[in-house]
Amino acid sequence: MKKILLKTENLSKSFSNGGAMQHVLKNIDLELYQGDFTVIMGASGAGKSTLLYALSGMDTPTLGKITFGDQVISDLNQDGLAVFRREHCGFVFQQIYLIDTMSVMDNILAAGLLVNRDKKALLTRAEELFEAVDISKEMQKKFPTQISGGEAQRVGIVRALINSPEILFADEPTGALNSKTGIDVLDTLTRFNDQGQSVVMVTHDMRSARRGSRILYLKDGVILGECNLGKYVQGDRARHEKLSAFLSEMGW
Repeated sequence: MKKILLKTENLSKSFSNGGAMQHVLKNIDLELYQGDFTVIMGASGAGKSTLLYALSGMDTPTLGKITFGDQVISDLNQDGLAVFRREHCGFVFQQIYLIDTMSVMDNILAAGLLVNRDKKALLTRAEELFEAVDISKEMQKKFPTQISGGEAQRVGIVRALINSPEILFADEPTGALNSKTGIDVLDTLTRFNDQGQSVVMVTHDMRSARRGSRILYLKDGVILGECNLGKYVQGDRARHEKLSAFLSEMGW
Protein backbone atom coordinates (compact mmCIF):
# COMPACT_ATOMS: atom_id res chain seq x y z
CA MET A 1 0.00 0.00 0.00
CA LYS A 2 1.36 3.42 -0.94
CA LYS A 3 2.41 5.83 1.80
CA ILE A 4 0.41 9.07 1.99
CA LEU A 5 2.76 12.05 1.88
CA LEU A 6 0.30 14.91 1.86
CA LYS A 7 -3.44 15.05 2.51
CA THR A 8 -6.04 17.79 2.16
CA GLU A 9 -9.52 17.99 3.67
CA ASN A 10 -12.09 20.51 2.40
CA LEU A 11 -9.27 22.65 0.99
CA SER A 12 -10.66 25.98 -0.21
CA LYS A 13 -9.09 29.21 -1.41
CA SER A 14 -10.89 32.47 -2.12
CA PHE A 15 -9.77 35.92 -3.20
CA SER A 16 -11.48 39.28 -3.15
CA ASN A 17 -11.83 40.59 -6.70
CA GLY A 18 -13.25 44.09 -6.93
CA GLY A 19 -15.32 43.56 -3.82
CA ALA A 20 -16.65 40.18 -4.97
CA MET A 21 -15.27 36.89 -3.64
CA GLN A 22 -13.69 34.62 -6.21
CA HIS A 23 -13.65 30.97 -5.08
CA VAL A 24 -10.60 29.44 -6.78
CA LEU A 25 -10.45 26.11 -4.87
CA LYS A 26 -13.59 24.48 -3.51
CA ASN A 27 -13.58 21.80 -0.78
CA ILE A 28 -10.81 19.65 -2.27
CA ASP A 29 -10.11 16.29 -0.62
CA LEU A 30 -6.85 14.86 -1.96
CA GLU A 31 -4.11 12.41 -1.04
CA LEU A 32 -0.64 12.52 -2.58
CA TYR A 33 1.42 9.33 -2.42
CA GLN A 34 5.11 8.60 -2.06
CA GLY A 35 6.82 7.79 -5.35
CA ASP A 36 4.01 9.07 -7.58
CA PHE A 37 4.49 11.49 -10.46
CA THR A 38 1.27 13.46 -9.99
CA VAL A 39 0.23 15.85 -12.76
CA ILE A 40 -2.35 18.60 -12.25
CA MET A 41 -4.09 19.68 -15.45
CA GLY A 42 -6.95 21.98 -16.36
CA ALA A 43 -7.84 25.01 -18.40
CA SER A 44 -6.41 28.44 -17.64
CA GLY A 45 -7.99 29.76 -14.46
CA ALA A 46 -8.96 26.33 -13.16
CA GLY A 47 -6.85 26.81 -10.01
CA LYS A 48 -3.87 24.57 -10.88
CA SER A 49 -1.09 26.81 -9.61
CA THR A 50 -3.19 27.92 -6.64
CA LEU A 51 -3.55 24.27 -5.63
CA LEU A 52 0.17 23.63 -6.03
CA TYR A 53 1.05 26.70 -3.95
CA ALA A 54 -1.33 25.59 -1.18
CA LEU A 55 -0.01 22.01 -1.17
CA SER A 56 3.58 23.21 -0.96
CA GLY A 57 3.08 25.77 1.80
CA MET A 58 3.77 28.71 -0.51
CA ASP A 59 0.25 29.96 0.18
CA THR A 60 -2.29 29.34 2.91
CA PRO A 61 -5.85 28.08 2.32
CA THR A 62 -8.90 30.13 3.21
CA LEU A 63 -10.55 27.04 4.69
CA GLY A 64 -9.69 23.40 5.16
CA LYS A 65 -6.76 21.34 6.37
CA ILE A 66 -3.46 20.23 4.84
CA THR A 67 -1.50 17.49 6.60
CA PHE A 68 2.06 16.37 5.94
CA GLY A 69 2.78 13.24 7.94
CA ASP A 70 1.62 14.12 11.45
CA GLN A 71 2.02 17.86 10.89
CA VAL A 72 -0.92 20.12 10.04
CA ILE A 73 0.88 22.60 7.81
CA SER A 74 -2.24 24.70 7.22
CA ASP A 75 -1.96 25.76 10.91
CA LEU A 76 1.62 27.03 10.56
CA ASN A 77 2.54 30.71 10.53
CA GLN A 78 4.77 32.17 7.80
CA ASP A 79 7.99 31.27 9.62
CA GLY A 80 6.78 27.73 10.16
CA LEU A 81 5.81 27.40 6.50
CA ALA A 82 9.25 28.63 5.45
CA VAL A 83 10.86 25.90 7.57
CA PHE A 84 8.48 23.30 6.12
CA ARG A 85 9.34 24.32 2.55
CA ARG A 86 13.09 24.31 3.17
CA GLU A 87 13.12 20.92 4.89
CA HIS A 88 10.55 18.95 2.91
CA CYS A 89 9.93 20.54 -0.50
CA GLY A 90 11.80 21.28 -3.70
CA PHE A 91 10.57 23.73 -6.34
CA VAL A 92 11.02 24.02 -10.10
CA PHE A 93 9.31 26.98 -11.79
CA GLN A 94 8.76 28.12 -15.36
CA GLN A 95 10.95 31.12 -14.50
CA ILE A 96 14.10 29.69 -12.98
CA TYR A 97 15.10 32.50 -10.59
CA LEU A 98 18.81 31.72 -10.35
CA ILE A 99 20.93 34.49 -8.81
CA ASP A 100 22.84 36.06 -11.70
CA THR A 101 25.71 37.34 -9.52
CA MET A 102 26.54 33.85 -8.24
CA SER A 103 28.04 30.91 -10.11
CA VAL A 104 25.91 27.88 -10.91
CA MET A 105 27.55 25.90 -8.09
CA ASP A 106 27.20 28.76 -5.60
CA ASN A 107 23.48 29.00 -6.41
CA ILE A 108 23.13 25.37 -5.36
CA LEU A 109 25.27 25.69 -2.23
CA ALA A 110 23.34 28.78 -1.13
CA ALA A 111 20.11 26.78 -1.24
CA GLY A 112 21.69 23.80 0.52
CA LEU A 113 23.26 25.80 3.33
CA LEU A 114 19.82 26.96 4.42
CA VAL A 115 19.27 23.42 5.71
CA ASN A 116 22.66 21.70 5.95
CA ARG A 117 25.77 23.45 7.29
CA ASP A 118 28.06 20.60 6.21
CA LYS A 119 29.56 22.20 3.10
CA LYS A 120 31.64 19.12 2.23
CA ALA A 121 28.54 16.90 2.22
CA LEU A 122 26.67 19.51 0.17
CA LEU A 123 29.46 19.64 -2.41
CA THR A 124 29.35 15.87 -2.76
CA ARG A 125 25.56 15.89 -3.14
CA ALA A 126 25.70 18.76 -5.65
CA GLU A 127 28.35 17.06 -7.77
CA GLU A 128 26.31 13.83 -7.87
CA LEU A 129 23.19 15.74 -8.94
CA PHE A 130 25.07 17.78 -11.55
CA GLU A 131 26.45 14.58 -13.03
CA ALA A 132 22.93 13.11 -13.12
CA VAL A 133 21.61 16.09 -15.12
CA ASP A 134 24.69 16.37 -17.36
CA ILE A 135 26.01 19.70 -16.07
CA SER A 136 29.81 19.66 -16.45
CA LYS A 137 32.31 20.96 -13.89
CA GLU A 138 33.17 23.76 -16.30
CA MET A 139 29.54 24.80 -16.53
CA GLN A 140 29.21 24.75 -12.73
CA LYS A 141 31.71 27.64 -12.61
CA LYS A 142 29.70 29.78 -15.02
CA PHE A 143 27.08 32.40 -14.16
CA PRO A 144 23.41 31.82 -15.03
CA THR A 145 23.57 34.40 -17.85
CA GLN A 146 26.28 32.30 -19.52
CA ILE A 147 24.23 29.12 -19.91
CA SER A 148 21.20 28.19 -22.01
CA GLY A 149 17.60 28.07 -20.82
CA GLY A 150 17.56 24.27 -20.81
CA GLU A 151 20.82 24.11 -18.87
CA ALA A 152 19.47 26.66 -16.40
CA GLN A 153 16.33 24.60 -15.86
CA ARG A 154 18.44 21.50 -15.18
CA VAL A 155 20.38 23.58 -12.67
CA GLY A 156 17.01 24.54 -11.20
CA ILE A 157 16.20 20.85 -10.75
CA VAL A 158 19.51 20.33 -8.94
CA ARG A 159 18.68 23.26 -6.66
CA ALA A 160 15.25 21.75 -5.98
CA LEU A 161 16.80 18.39 -5.04
CA ILE A 162 19.88 19.52 -3.09
CA ASN A 163 18.13 19.11 0.27
CA SER A 164 16.64 15.69 -0.62
CA PRO A 165 13.00 16.84 -0.43
CA GLU A 166 10.15 14.42 0.10
CA ILE A 167 8.20 16.17 -2.66
CA LEU A 168 9.39 18.03 -5.75
CA PHE A 169 6.85 20.61 -6.93
CA ALA A 170 7.09 21.78 -10.56
CA ASP A 171 4.96 24.59 -12.01
CA GLU A 172 5.02 24.50 -15.83
CA PRO A 173 8.74 23.57 -15.84
CA THR A 174 8.90 23.36 -19.66
CA GLY A 175 6.68 26.36 -20.38
CA ALA A 176 9.52 28.69 -21.39
CA LEU A 177 11.57 26.07 -23.26
CA ASN A 178 11.63 24.87 -26.86
CA SER A 179 10.45 21.36 -27.70
CA LYS A 180 13.80 19.55 -27.57
CA THR A 181 14.97 21.29 -24.40
CA GLY A 182 11.61 20.66 -22.79
CA ILE A 183 11.93 16.93 -23.48
CA ASP A 184 15.39 16.95 -21.86
CA VAL A 185 13.91 18.49 -18.71
CA LEU A 186 11.01 15.99 -18.69
CA ASP A 187 13.50 13.15 -19.11
CA THR A 188 15.38 14.46 -16.08
CA LEU A 189 12.24 14.65 -13.93
CA THR A 190 11.18 11.18 -15.08
CA ARG A 191 14.59 9.73 -14.26
CA PHE A 192 14.50 11.07 -10.71
CA ASN A 193 10.94 9.82 -10.27
CA ASP A 194 12.07 6.36 -11.42
CA GLN A 195 14.60 6.53 -8.58
CA GLY A 196 11.80 7.16 -6.07
CA GLN A 197 11.45 10.95 -6.04
CA SER A 198 7.85 12.07 -5.54
CA VAL A 199 6.85 14.75 -8.06
CA VAL A 200 3.82 17.04 -8.32
CA MET A 201 3.71 18.98 -11.59
CA VAL A 202 1.29 21.54 -13.00
CA THR A 203 1.10 21.60 -16.79
CA HIS A 204 -1.24 22.46 -19.64
CA ASP A 205 0.85 20.43 -22.09
CA MET A 206 -0.21 16.90 -22.99
CA ARG A 207 3.35 15.87 -23.89
CA SER A 208 4.41 16.78 -20.35
CA ALA A 209 1.33 15.21 -18.78
CA ARG A 210 2.14 11.81 -20.33
CA ARG A 211 5.08 11.59 -17.92
CA GLY A 212 2.73 11.42 -14.95
CA SER A 213 1.66 8.23 -13.23
CA ARG A 214 -1.47 9.95 -11.93
CA ILE A 215 -3.32 12.78 -13.70
CA LEU A 216 -5.70 15.07 -11.79
CA TYR A 217 -8.02 17.26 -13.84
CA LEU A 218 -9.08 20.48 -12.19
CA LYS A 219 -12.10 22.47 -13.37
CA ASP A 220 -13.64 25.51 -11.68
CA GLY A 221 -11.73 24.81 -8.46
CA VAL A 222 -12.69 21.15 -8.04
CA ILE A 223 -11.04 17.90 -9.09
CA LEU A 224 -13.34 16.73 -11.86
CA GLY A 225 -11.58 13.41 -12.42
CA GLU A 226 -8.34 11.48 -12.32
CA CYS A 227 -6.53 9.04 -14.57
CA ASN A 228 -3.96 6.50 -13.41
CA LEU A 229 -1.35 5.71 -16.05
CA GLY A 230 1.34 3.89 -14.06
CA LYS A 231 5.06 4.45 -14.64
CA TYR A 232 6.07 6.19 -17.84
CA VAL A 233 7.35 4.03 -20.68
CA GLN A 234 8.62 5.80 -23.78
CA GLY A 235 6.65 5.04 -26.94
CA ASP A 236 3.69 3.51 -25.08
CA ARG A 237 0.87 4.22 -27.53
CA ALA A 238 -1.80 2.81 -25.21
CA ARG A 239 -0.74 5.33 -22.56
CA HIS A 240 -1.18 8.18 -25.02
CA GLU A 241 -4.61 6.92 -26.07
CA LYS A 242 -5.77 6.46 -22.47
CA LEU A 243 -4.75 9.99 -21.53
CA SER A 244 -6.31 11.43 -24.70
CA ALA A 245 -9.60 9.69 -23.95
CA PHE A 246 -9.54 10.91 -20.36
CA LEU A 247 -8.84 14.53 -21.34
CA SER A 248 -11.57 14.40 -23.96
CA GLU A 249 -14.01 13.14 -21.32
CA MET A 250 -12.97 16.03 -19.06
CA GLY A 251 -13.68 18.53 -21.86
CA TRP A 252 -10.04 19.38 -22.57
